[in-house]
Amino acid sequence: MQARTRVERISQHLVPVPAPDTPVASTPCAASDGGKAAFTEIFPILANEILRELPTTFEMPPHAIQWMQQLNEVNVQGGKMNRGLTVIHSLQLLKEGSQLSRNEEFNAHVLGWCIEWLQAFFLVADDIMDQSLTRRGAPCWYRQKNPINARTGTVGLVAINDAFLLEAVIYRILSKYFRDKPYYADLLEIFHEVSYQTELGQLLDLTQPLRGDFTAFTLDNYKKIVRYKTAFYSFYLPVALAMLMAGITSRPAFDAAKEILLPMGEYFQVQDDFLDCYGDPAVIGKVGRDVEENKCSWLVIQALHAANPAQRAQLETHYGIDDPKDVAIVKRIYNEIGLKSIFQQYEDESYKQLVDKIKRVRILPQEVFVKLLSKIYKRDL
Repeated sequence: MQARTRVERISQHLVPVPAPDTPVASTPCAASDGGKAAFTEIFPILANEILRELPTTFEMPPHAIQWMQQLNEVNVQGGKMNRGLTVIHSLQLLKEGSQLSRNEEFNAHVLGWCIEWLQAFFLVADDIMDQSLTRRGAPCWYRQKNPINARTGTVGLVAINDAFLLEAVIYRILSKYFRDKPYYADLLEIFHEVSYQTELGQLLDLTQPLRGDFTAFTLDNYKKIVRYKTAFYSFYLPVALAMLMAGITSRPAFDAAKEILLPMGEYFQVQDDFLDCYGDPAVIGKVGRDVEENKCSWLVIQALHAANPAQRAQLETHYGIDDPKDVAIVKRIYNEIGLKSIFQQYEDESYKQLVDKIKRVRILPQEVFVKLLSKIYKRDL
């Protein structure tokens, strides 16, 4: 009843959504910091366990151990940790506010960090593919100085192997902590499945037509890209892991979760596209490059829909060129057609639709989805 009351309040008043760290009544995860302190305490335990086995089990020399330490510390830590924290937040709510045991809390945190390792794997690889410059306010991993690589003095393309290492760590951790759990095989399957889905989404994202050809820049294609590239691992995965921990095996329950979480992931990615263009790099931690990389972005799709013939001709000429002058022309067209207002309208409508979906859920606690939605609504805009 608590969850439905909050959903009803949110649906009536669009703006006053609970902030990401707002305590949730009657749930043990309602620490003032949203549980971040307890979550972050687990990282060094896991990272040190990975390092300790390198010289013994795998005969790694000191320089390889040092590299691995830097790889984990720089790339796995430092984000907002919303994906990882969602595991324990969801588990608390799925258990209907009952106090979790210490072991349950620890295991939920471990699974949360597995998602953070997965995120690091994707970001290290994605930054190379997109030739990105910054990540979380610092140079991307592949651009960072590292004297251990004597050939270049930077991480460079060694980062490709580093991405593989980050992914491999997930399965070392799962084996250590969950091998004896009845849902161990389900954990392995869902991590492999979501990784594959995300990589397929990345394939779609990176293999667009030649510059100036907008035939594939449709809303349907965009939704397919973001569903696979973002929604499965960012929204469905953490909730599904909590459901497995809670002993939920009903296929309709997982289907119901997808019905809400995949559209929520689409909404999140549209926000990300908007921030890529209009966000402050000091706030979002990176310099957007969707225009330069000829991405099938929500913004360019909306611009093509609203542009007059002259504006469309300019987009065909200047979109996808890695030159500040061309980027400036594209962004000027975005401003001329009022993309900020178009986005604000989209955000409000999408939010209302998500709230309506949540209100119809009966098989799972609605509060699971309310809390997750509250973390992303109007984020860093």
